[in-house]
Amino acid sequence: MKIGVPAMGNRGLEERVSEHFGRSPAFTIVDMSTNEVSVLPNTAEHFGGVKQTPELLAEAGVEVMLCSGLGPRAISMFEQFGIEVYVGINLPGATVSDALRAFQAGSLHEVSDKDACEMHRH
Repeated sequence: MKIGVPAMGNRGLEERVSEHFGRSPAFTIVDMSTNEVSVLPNTAEHFGGVKQTPELLAEAGVEVMLCSGLGPRAISMFEQFGIEVYVGINLPGATVSDALRAFQAGSLHEVSDKDACEMHRH
């Protein structure tokens, strides 16, 4: 299973989690079956690209996304791509490793529309 986490940069597991999913500079992707870690730069529309962020992550094979929060449009798009989203990462200062440990411990919960960030409701 490949898990994606919005990240502030390219330091892999030790990078801080970005609290602004769509504007995250990068996404750390961890293949839980091989322990391979890769970093996907965010080249979506927010950064002048032509695709939506959930589409980029689906193309990278991400099956589960861990976030601190995201808007209702992103939630809907992840559902369309069949990517499960879990929220509840404790910020500030949480790293990708912290997010993975929280997910494995069952501390995160699957996203619903009521979890959508208020500032992204329009």
